[in-house]
Amino acid sequence: MTDPIKASDTPAIESGAADAPTEIDEAEQRMLSARARAYRRARTVSVIGTFVILAFGCFYIAQSLILPVILAFLLALVFSPVVRTLARYRIPQSLTALAIVLTLTASVLAGIYGLSEPVSKWIDDAPKIERQLRLRLADLGGPLEKLRDVQKQVEEATNQNDQADTQKVVVQEPTMISQAARGAPEIVAGIALMLVLLLFILSSGDMVYEKMVRALPTFGDRRKGLRIAHDIEREVSRYLLTISAINIGLGIIIGSLLAIVGMPNPVLWGIVAAILNFVPLLGAVVGIGIVGMVALVSMPTTTAALLPPAIYLACTALEGQFLTPALVGNRLRINSVAIILAIAFWGWIWGFIGVLVAVPLLIVMSVFAKHVEGLGGLREMLGPNNNNGN
Repeated sequence: MTDPIKASDTPAIESGAADAPTEIDEAEQRMLSARARAYRRARTVSVIGTFVILAFGCFYIAQSLILPVILAFLLALVFSPVVRTLARYRIPQSLTALAIVLTLTASVLAGIYGLSEPVSKWIDDAPKIERQLRLRLADLGGPLEKLRDVQKQVEEATNQNDQADTQKVVVQEPTMISQAARGAPEIVAGIALMLVLLLFILSSGDMVYEKMVRALPTFGDRRKGLRIAHDIEREVSRYLLTISAINIGLGIIIGSLLAIVGMPNPVLWGIVAAILNFVPLLGAVVGIGIVGMVALVSMPTTTAALLPPAIYLACTALEGQFLTPALVGNRLRINSVAIILAIAFWGWIWGFIGVLVAVPLLIVMSVFAKHVEGLGGLREMLGPNNNNGN
């Protein structure tokens, strides 16, 4: 006779034994699924990282081609609203584009012609300027001069022990003028490519935007792409136009004040101040250092030589602390660490031109990060510090 208790326990034991492999299989599937997701994520990161490294390598190697193209598109972002506005008054876009390109060409030629004489004079007087700067800094460089004298005495004693018929080979480094002359054809070709490309972009109107938008797969992507393109145009054009107006005014003020205190070539230093001020944070420091060194060798006394860099510092401080934040601060909401890193990186890749285009490229990246959902991390990195509750 069968025990009812044992009989009732048997199905429970069998069902528990049947459920155990199922739970183990589900755990293994979850583990395999997690491993697959991790593998896909690692593969995606490696592919993106490889693409970024190769892209930056291409930027560095092909800078003679890429830089004129980027400058042309940045200038097109600045002047496209002007072309579009005049087109509403039945002025042909091609005519407006031609007038803009001719004006830019005349400005470049006038700047080269006007600055060629003072710049060449400073280059020719470079050895004399170096000697004068050493004399002015003699009090601060006393120990260094003593060390140089000892080194010179050791070299003279060593040369006396050499044989009389020993021949010395002196490797003469190329001068700045020779380097500039060697790179002039490439610079001229880059400027010509930039101006021609700018002419065609401005003449085509919104054709560039339409071509890029039509390449997107869905209607929603096309709407988003068009919105991103117009936001980039608006933000970059507002920033560059505002900063250009501020820097031109700053250059005029600094040049006028330096002329009043007797600084030589005040027009040159006004233009230098306007150009360097396109570089946030670092441009003013470099300008103060250059003007300070030139003042040391140009002004009659050390006290008078302190006046030009003090004027430069006061003007840039007022501009950087009050004027630019009031006009640009609400639009350029990018933290200063990102700006400095961008300036250092693009300056390393493209030199001085890279320093100038670093902030506009940051603005383009911030607009993309604001509209694309997958770029939330980049948006957080570029955004301002919100610890103050703003």
